[in-house]
Amino acid sequence: MRRTEYPRPNFKREKWKCLNGVWKFYYGNKKTEIEVPFVCQSQLSGIGERITEDFVVYENEFTVPKEWKGEEIRINFGAVDYRCCVYINNQCVGTHIGGQTPFSFQITRYLNWNRETIRVEVEDPLTDETIPRGKQFWEDTSKFIWYTPSTGIWQSVWLEPLSKTHFEWIYFTPDIDEGTVKIEYKLSEASKLPCRVHVKISLEQNEVFHGNMLCDERQNSLTVDVFQNKALNGAFHFVGKYWSPENPILYDVVMKADDGDTGNAADEVASYFGMRKIHIENGKIYLNNQPYYQKLLLDQGYWKESLITAPTDADYKNDIQKAKAMGFNGCRKHEKVEDPRFLYWADKLGFLVWEAMASFWVYTPQAAETFMKEWMEVINRDYNHPSIIVWGMLNESWGTPQIYDNSQQQDFSKSLYYMVKSIDSTRLVISNDGWEMTVGDICAIHSYKHGEKEDKRQHEVFAQSLKSLKTLANIVDKNLFAKGSEYKNQPVVLTECGGISLKEKAADSQEEQNWGYTTIKKEEFIEEYDRLTAAIFDSEILSGFCYTQFTDVEQETNGLLTDTHEYKFKPEEIKRINDQKK
Repeated sequence: MRRTEYPRPNFKREKWKCLNGVWKFYYGNKKTEIEVPFVCQSQLSGIGERITEDFVVYENEFTVPKEWKGEEIRINFGAVDYRCCVYINNQCVGTHIGGQTPFSFQITRYLNWNRETIRVEVEDPLTDETIPRGKQFWEDTSKFIWYTPSTGIWQSVWLEPLSKTHFEWIYFTPDIDEGTVKIEYKLSEASKLPCRVHVKISLEQNEVFHGNMLCDERQNSLTVDVFQNKALNGAFHFVGKYWSPENPILYDVVMKADDGDTGNAADEVASYFGMRKIHIENGKIYLNNQPYYQKLLLDQGYWKESLITAPTDADYKNDIQKAKAMGFNGCRKHEKVEDPRFLYWADKLGFLVWEAMASFWVYTPQAAETFMKEWMEVINRDYNHPSIIVWGMLNESWGTPQIYDNSQQQDFSKSLYYMVKSIDSTRLVISNDGWEMTVGDICAIHSYKHGEKEDKRQHEVFAQSLKSLKTLANIVDKNLFAKGSEYKNQPVVLTECGGISLKEKAADSQEEQNWGYTTIKKEEFIEEYDRLTAAIFDSEILSGFCYTQFTDVEQETNGLLTDTHEYKFKPEEIKRINDQKK
């Protein structure tokens, strides 16, 4: 079993049982075994077959620890692509739709407290272009920017015991200007009220706050002053620290809820938050009230042997460390909602994340509704991660191909923006990234028109076009704004650029398929990367850039790392260039 770490690191309970490992797996008329949570199309699943079936079945047996008897037993799934129905001991305990988000079911009344059986039936319509599928290709082979599809369970499965009184969710909203954090939480419907909730906040193992509140209602909030600590002489002493990529300070939190009768702890959750602020001012992006230049990598989140699931938890950590070693301060996740373990390491190591949603391809009102529902689940899951500074939804008008002059698709884009802003006022929001923007906090543009190394004229056009908003249109494939929308002094970020592939022979028949937006010899790459970034850094209107891309993915060979996530170039050479812009 490769994935044994606790799957939900910012909402952690001590008691849990991992159900990852070898399961029975059925597809078509075949019966085999699969290593969960790796999808059957991946090598690490033990199958590695690009199936054509839309319907697959998982089966397994498990036992629940006897000492958990008398508590509510919950089964949790990190993510299953796409629709699924879960059976415990041949009884349906629940269904879920959406391939990017977690779900759980209370299974206590279905247990026999001996050898339990679980069956997970999954439907993943591989050719349905109305469901959020991102880069998962619907044809038989990968090509261009489309990759191998992923069917079924792709994040961890686990059990946990819960008392009747327990936390359903906890949200942290920091305010560095006031030096406070607002803590909101909801107790379970079966909670015994009134009860007390205890909160302990620590910074670098030093207690910052310890208190409790009597709860007469299931949903409550409190605001804690974390930047002030009362000294012995009665004066206030400033102890606050900000979270940033350079100094990723996290405040640790332990929250307990008692049972309402004896005062004994019924539930205990360990979490954390970061005191950080992101906002826009004078056309610039500010982090913690200081202008902050975005140096990002486009990150698809694919691995050669395991596709959209990292082989191990350490792989998430290693990726971020390698990106930072090259002088990047963040990533724009692309067409994929990443595993919470990645976000944990981004929080821990200090790495900005522009969160993304997988796109659908054919617009219908039903597709729009499905997308919006799942996107709200994403925000609810990831609200507490300080590393996330941008919510990004649509990409290059995918799923909304008539958005330029179609009022229905424009309204969908706008509704996404305003809905997110209505529930999270602390982050920046982009409704359509690349072009044909309607409303958003960032003017996000894509351009790969820097020209081949020999094409000095095109490179000059690229460099000059980056110097003003009026000339940006020269290097963007479509209109910057949808009809009826216009620039409103937002920060401008080149959110896709580069895509430089190396002129190297690939193995077997893959040689013809390997590609990038431009190509160059390996020994010339550093000079070419310097030339590209020099044009970007020379632009006074840009607040950052996002280089395409972090790693090679299948036939798309324009990564700074290989498809096995190894450096192609000396990281210090890339960092030297990136460090030229502060």
